Amino acid sequence: MSSEESSHVYRLHSTLELPLEDLHDHIDSATYPDGVTDVEITRRNNTLILKAVAEDESVSKYTPTAQLKASVTENRVYEEDPEERRNAFRWEDDEEEEIESELVEYAAFKGDRETVLQNSLLQYEMFLVLRDIAEASEKGTLTAISERDGQLEATRVVDGEVRPADVEVVEGPRDSTSTKSGVNWRDNKFISD
Repeated sequence: MSSEESSHVYRLHSTLELPLEDLHDHIDSATYPDGVTDVEITRRNNTLILKAVAEDESVSKYTPTAQLKASVTENRVYEEDPEERRNAFRWEDDEEEEIESELVEYAAFKGDRETVLQNSLLQYEMFLVLRDIAEASEKGTLTAISERDGQLEATRVVDGEVRPADVEVVEGPRDSTSTKSGVNWRDNKFISD
């Protein structure tokens, strides 16, 4: 039984952000899980796709492998915090020096499973790639419930730090066949045939 058959991602929520350059460096030096030989990065406008390249050569080139999807945003990064500068000692002249800054592109993996992690072939393996990206990110959270070899696993990474997580079973909505509220229109004495 392959790991793809015995592993699954049930829930996932991500708010991860990291500089695009850091993401490329991370992917270039990453060790991939079994079943994945490489991760191809494609950019279409402001969308970034990280697609698994299957180790199994019998997989058709037309079979979509799992992919991670991120949006690309630009953030202005200052060499020094502008708020600290405003509060710092000011010189006698009223002329303020311009603070050095640059626009930096960020990859933002934001959303739930269907938004961030797409396609089922090698889905769990690409989740592991995303978890590694989360551990390399300084900003954002990744939470997930996955299954590996019949065991449920909870994942929680906050600002690059792995945190304790548990899978908690809670009572869901009541069975819809139990007592219904409202009017039974089919058997109502006030409505004639």
